[in-house]
Amino acid sequence: MLKAVFVDYTGTIVKEEGPDIQEVISRTYRNSDIESPQAMVSYWWKLLNEYEEKSCGSSYISEDDIVDELLNICERELHLEENLEELHAAFQRFWMYAPAYEDTKEFFENCPLPVYIISNNAGKYIEESMKDKGLHPAGIISSDMARAYKPHRAVFEKALEVSGCRADEVIHIGDSVSSDVEGAIAAGIRPVLIDREGTKAAEGVLAVKSLTEVLPLLDSQSRQAK
Repeated sequence: MLKAVFVDYTGTIVKEEGPDIQEVISRTYRNSDIESPQAMVSYWWKLLNEYEEKSCGSSYISEDDIVDELLNICERELHLEENLEELHAAFQRFWMYAPAYEDTKEFFENCPLPVYIISNNAGKYIEESMKDKGLHPAGIISSDMARAYKPHRAVFEKALEVSGCRADEVIHIGDSVSSDVEGAIAAGIRPVLIDREGTKAAEGVLAVKSLTEVLPLLDSQSRQAK
């Protein structure tokens, strides 16, 4: 019997786009040696994944500190000539004000179970985002609380601790196979892959194209609990 829903933040609730992240991509491309905006995005994500993977426990580094380090690397390796403080501020605005997907509000309003957000971003940014979008999750579990980043199981275990649920009493909805699906499975949680473009695959995992597609499953579970 399900008692709660865990939901990823970026790429699931909010879009990986918006004016602030476009500003970062544009400025870092124009003012560095990299060959294209697409190359900059790939370069950044590769570095970010490497830093998040090794950041855990006593070696944990906050997302803000990682951004500072990555901007410094861009300055050294790509000869980026920019105001790094302004770029960092643009990242922070993106974490807070990235536009929500069209189905996000409907999902929150109609979900029959408590919704907990799990994010690699700091809790203070997610809290501001929720206020900005008028959304009311039951809780927010962030990397700084778990001192680890997804897909590390510590993040999902922290969410279980906060929600008071067992692993078999929740599902986790996320858009990343490596971060969300594999991380949830490692913690014994049933994953649901949100694949809005129909381009991803995870064997044996329920895939949906919108958050609202999950509501019938949750409604059924809610009725069984009564």
